[in-house]
Amino acid sequence: MTNTNQPQSRIWSALLIIFLALGGLLRLLDITDPPLDFQPSRQLRNSLVAREIYYSLLPSATTEQREASATFALSVGKYEPPVIETIVAVTYLFTGGENIASARVWETFFWLAAGVALFDLMRRAISPWAALAGLAYYLVLPFSVQASRSFQPDPLMTSAFVIGIYFLYRWSESSYGVQELAPASKNETWKFAILAGIFLGLATLVKIVIAFFAGAAAIALVLYTLKKDFWKSKQVWTMAALMIVPALIFYILLNQSRSTEYFFAWTVTLINLITSTDFYSKWLAFIGSLFGLTVIFLSLAGALLAPARLRWLLISLWVGYLLYGLTLPFQMYTHSYYHIQLIPIVALGLAAALNPLFERVAVQGPVGRVGFILLIIAVMGYQSWVARSVLVAEDFHHEPAFWQSVGDAIPADAEVIGLTQDYGFRLMLWGWRKVSLWPLSTGLSEARGGGQDANDFAAITEGKDYFLVTAFGQLEKQPELKIILEQYPIAAEGDGYVIYDLRK
Repeated sequence: MTNTNQPQSRIWSALLIIFLALGGLLRLLDITDPPLDFQPSRQLRNSLVAREIYYSLLPSATTEQREASATFALSVGKYEPPVIETIVAVTYLFTGGENIASARVWETFFWLAAGVALFDLMRRAISPWAALAGLAYYLVLPFSVQASRSFQPDPLMTSAFVIGIYFLYRWSESSYGVQELAPASKNETWKFAILAGIFLGLATLVKIVIAFFAGAAAIALVLYTLKKDFWKSKQVWTMAALMIVPALIFYILLNQSRSTEYFFAWTVTLINLITSTDFYSKWLAFIGSLFGLTVIFLSLAGALLAPARLRWLLISLWVGYLLYGLTLPFQMYTHSYYHIQLIPIVALGLAAALNPLFERVAVQGPVGRVGFILLIIAVMGYQSWVARSVLVAEDFHHEPAFWQSVGDAIPADAEVIGLTQDYGFRLMLWGWRKVSLWPLSTGLSEARGGGQDANDFAAITEGKDYFLVTAFGQLEKQPELKIILEQYPIAAEGDGYVIYDLRK
């Protein structure tokens, strides 16, 4: 741990508060805008699940509301336990109804709490000033701002993971012992072991994919701390049980069919992608667009330069990321939110890489130090402005009214198939209507070797009364379908939608 005198401690403590306040402010900008700003299909899915929980708890809800919301929630697929959705649904009860602001406030709170843990972890291995630089990256990176406030399991998963590895690191310190620390009591090491197990177990329960990272970190620090005698430690087995059992119960015992479906759909079917060099170039280019390739390589260098305990942790986390990417190859270059857990890892490595630079600046004269501070402020200001600009660039407040009008235009009790956005989630959330889906033309369908055949139109639309089109870009990608639909009369249309009558 790096020792600091009292005046310096006050300065970096004040900066910590300022950075957290800035990070919170950025994430709460445009807080009531509908959840279409980032990965809309995932946010809409969570909104539908939260709605179902909310109406099941709301005493004044009608039978129609409960049945419709339950039908919608059932149709979106439940691969993870609804942890964040339940928290938000309960908040709806106390805040007067559904509001995306509730979700954003909770996700922001979790992210900031994890930021405090991340900072304290970094400051224990390197200087507080380098730790502040890593924290700044974690808080103001535009991708971090967008992803960490989104209504999906991933921000909570990542936050719990960061807090978990913080307590894992503290357990390693207290068990292994370092000169700067007083000998830890047995109760203290047990406390850190239990807290590490609880938070890493929570992260894995919220979304199982974090197991690659949590497992790698736990193995690395246990081996670093206890060497070959690790198996004798009751604390190690307690941590392992707390980490594994909750996820094991949900994903294997209670939800086995869904977990198997996910594994075959996203891993087995697409595993051939990893045999192509094109996959790795796309993967690298994609994370470069999110983090900056220079920062990625600098963070990797920091992993190699970090003090021993932190080095073991960082290298294990990068190994976990590599295994994770090879298991879910398609998402690695198409789904940005699948990289949210890389944000704190990059920040850790970046802080370690910048630590020698901060030590060098500390011995510079006043002019050099002031110039460096101004440079840091400029970089943070620029990144904050970019993050803010991305959030306010688009306004989605008109979307609920539009989808309500589409829902109103669909005849009651009609069987409808649609070519529509986000798997029909927008129509379910705001229009209170569910339609069957016409297959989309996407990169995923191409990767799986599938596609759409308009010659199957009669078979796919059998029993349907109407065909809804709101995704006109998709219609242009399927010209044969467009020709077929033009043969049917228009039952209703408006600005942004057309409903074809298939009965005539």
